[in-house]
Amino acid sequence: MVFIIGAGKFSIQVGPKKYLLMRDYEHDAENIYNMPLRHDDIFLVTFPRSGTTWTLELVWLLASNLDYSTAAKSPLSARSIFLDLPLIAHDNLMESLKKKHADNPEYLKTLQAMRTPGSEQASKMASPRFIRTHLPLSFLPPTLLDSTKVVYVARDPRDVAVSYYHLSRDFQSFIFNGDFKTYWSLFIRDLVYWSPFFEHVKEAWQMRHHPNMLFLFYEELLQDLPATLQRVATFLGKEYRADQIEELSTHLKFENFKNNPSVGIYDMKEYGMMASKGEFVRKGKSGGWRDYFDEDMTREAQLWIDNNLQNTDMRFPSMQ
Repeated sequence: MVFIIGAGKFSIQVGPKKYLLMRDYEHDAENIYNMPLRHDDIFLVTFPRSGTTWTLELVWLLASNLDYSTAAKSPLSARSIFLDLPLIAHDNLMESLKKKHADNPEYLKTLQAMRTPGSEQASKMASPRFIRTHLPLSFLPPTLLDSTKVVYVARDPRDVAVSYYHLSRDFQSFIFNGDFKTYWSLFIRDLVYWSPFFEHVKEAWQMRHHPNMLFLFYEELLQDLPATLQRVATFLGKEYRADQIEELSTHLKFENFKNNPSVGIYDMKEYGMMASKGEFVRKGKSGGWRDYFDEDMTREAQLWIDNNLQNTDMRFPSMQ
């Protein structure tokens, strides 16, 4: 199945901006929009493949007084909640996995938990809650920014597309079997889940001056991680010494992060939700899109970007 609107029963378009989501979103949309917030909640909002996991780890550590011990013992998935997980763990996939693991009650229990609505999972989570989501701001509680802190991360859409392409080939929720050129044509026509990309990012950009919003570019993290960590710490009301920031920077270096078992999704591979050779954390760099785009695609991408950045002062660091 290629995950496009034509996939019929699997997809829906939502709202005036026609965000493309899994049909299961209908079951929890109202609950998510109206979910009770807590003053110490921290939301991480991103379009997929924008550095979500990397940023979540650094936000959690900065907010948790650099508690590396707990971070090492407790997987990131247990220290946070992914509000959209039940959308990815859709019924068809779950039924297939249940048959595969029919003789393992622990697996079956875990698979069932994945189907628990995100709003319900959030309500049962102890404070402070770290909540990540790919849903746009307009689908989250309207009092979000007045009630909680929100970190939004945006990334060059060309790199997003490459990373999303690889995930879509490896992740059983998507099962995309085409080449990158085909995937790119879907991406710029807003036919991948959580699209349209630019509407998603611009919603957050418009709110970047709100005191409870920290808007980051993925490229900023790559260019000067220590300085960006200080920004995040200040936003969270935390103060750290330079040596502590340096230690965290080392913890977050790509090779260290990629090999950190507490931030991986090895259980997804174990359950059969992701290909055994798939990589959830891939390259961790900027500009890798150039290895995938031919001249026509490069021109097409620039035109698409220019058209979508009209009437806005938003510019990605990689495009300046």
